[in-house]
Amino acid sequence: MEDIKLLLVGNPNAGKSTLFNALTGGRAKVGNWHGVTVDVLERKAVLGEKRVTVCDLPGIYSLASMSMEEKLTRDYLATHDGTVVFVSECAGLERSLPLFCALLQKGRAGVLVLTKRRSFLRRGGSLNESALSQKLGVPVLIADGKRGFREKLASVLPVSPPAQTIRAEDALADAYTPVREGLSRLDGLLLSAPVCIPLFFSLVLFTFFVTFAPNHLGDILKCAIERLFTQTLAGAASGISSPILKSFVADGLLGSLGGVLCFLPQIFILFFALLMLEESGFLSRLAYLTDGFFGKLGLNGRAVFSLLMGFGCTSAAILTTRGLDDKKIQRRVVACLPYIPCSAKLPVFLTLAVSFSPNPFLAAAGLYALGILLAVGMAFLLRGKEKAPFVMELAPLQIPRPLFVLKSLLFQLKQFIIKVATVVLAFFMLSWLLSSFDFAFRLCPVEESMLATLCGGLRFLFAPIGMNDWKIAYAALSGLIAKENVAGAIAMFFGGFPYSGASGFAFAVFMLACSPCVSAIAATARELGAKRALVYAVLQTVGALLLSYLVYFALSGGAVTLVLVLMLVAGAIIGRIIYERIRRKRGKHPEKFHG
Repeated sequence: MEDIKLLLVGNPNAGKSTLFNALTGGRAKVGNWHGVTVDVLERKAVLGEKRVTVCDLPGIYSLASMSMEEKLTRDYLATHDGTVVFVSECAGLERSLPLFCALLQKGRAGVLVLTKRRSFLRRGGSLNESALSQKLGVPVLIADGKRGFREKLASVLPVSPPAQTIRAEDALADAYTPVREGLSRLDGLLLSAPVCIPLFFSLVLFTFFVTFAPNHLGDILKCAIERLFTQTLAGAASGISSPILKSFVADGLLGSLGGVLCFLPQIFILFFALLMLEESGFLSRLAYLTDGFFGKLGLNGRAVFSLLMGFGCTSAAILTTRGLDDKKIQRRVVACLPYIPCSAKLPVFLTLAVSFSPNPFLAAAGLYALGILLAVGMAFLLRGKEKAPFVMELAPLQIPRPLFVLKSLLFQLKQFIIKVATVVLAFFMLSWLLSSFDFAFRLCPVEESMLATLCGGLRFLFAPIGMNDWKIAYAALSGLIAKENVAGAIAMFFGGFPYSGASGFAFAVFMLACSPCVSAIAATARELGAKRALVYAVLQTVGALLLSYLVYFALSGGAVTLVLVLMLVAGAIIGRIIYERIRRKRGKHPEKFHG
């Protein structure tokens, strides 16, 4: 029996990905904001006794599409057959139903699935789904979160195209009473810049304080895991009689993995804060209010979603840029994202912070702020002349669902642990092997090992910042595989960062500004092409090296020269701004400005 193909279509944030997960048991990302899905996801499932292929398509408002993900959905619908399962919020039915009717007019078979019915009824709306189904000539189902929905959908499949279609207005007549209300008082407050923006920065500072401040939640849990690895497990490993096995367990496994896993609680707290911003609807208000600022950088307010996702995972954030309005904006955001510190850089920052700051809260906050400034600076340098369009639907304000938040957090932590237990562990095992044996496979000091011979020539890379050491260069380059490797490699080779504060801060700046990991480079290649991805990676790494040299030189007594360099850079930027303004004013009459 051939699979029935179900195409989940609807406006952004209507609940398509939630329905996809419910039907297939999949793990598609869902969230209370516009444009979560940016690609077509396919997964097979069994509904009742029927085999189906469920396809989750990016949100779309009309067949005259504007943004890139809308064009993707339009093109997919034009080239693929299947039953349209049109997903719409009950409250947004007036806006979304014309798109469904347009698809039915093209001869598509369809099912209308309505979501968020309880909220709609609580706010005074009414809906007669039986009357609506009769007028449209298609099944109308309510997705109310109950397990019986799969059976309901299975019972109406397969679906034939309606004999005739009517206008959305006629279909809704006598079957639907919408909710008529303006902005709530809370919405009015959060759409006010003097309230929303200070509140956002206050929440960020509070999150950083809880996560990084000494003797607070994040630090207490981090120290507990450190003690587990450095005292309890290391003490047990000390009793191993074989020197090779003892070195492998104590140095290769416990030292490296402990240097990464101890940061798990702090990563958990940061993910929790980001998820609460997304799910509450606060992020949509922030995007609306910051559109003017981002417009001056050649971006728009929708860039907020991708940039904030960059604090979690750069590669995932790069994939979300497909939801932006055009290719030029997408390229600018992708170029900015490596400077946004992802969660994988957090262990590196905190490992290095010990050398230059007694307060990890101030060190982490400073590095995160510097990363944001670098991202803004890159956007400013790449900005175009055109005004970027901004079209976005505000997500509803809501209290984040506890079960959803818990599941999402556990999924993110599982992904982190799987990464540490596979990619990172494999790297550490290889590093231990190469750094513990010579080419005759005899146990030896690290400076006589195969790794020292292979990587000795790399010591020059960080010699200008006071670290003429191939092990530091190897640790830095290991970050191309996964940034977590850097903290683990430092823990394996040194136990902790052994150099001065100036070297530590300069190295932290390098890690902040260098190319992201290979998964992020692959995501860039997928979105912008392999050539552009490689060019971005090389330029970012070279620029990060030069920036780290400059920082170290300034911290080591070259402050006067640094000030002069900054003055020259500032002068060049101001000169460009003045030149562009004059050129705009001159237009087609340059003779008016002759002296």
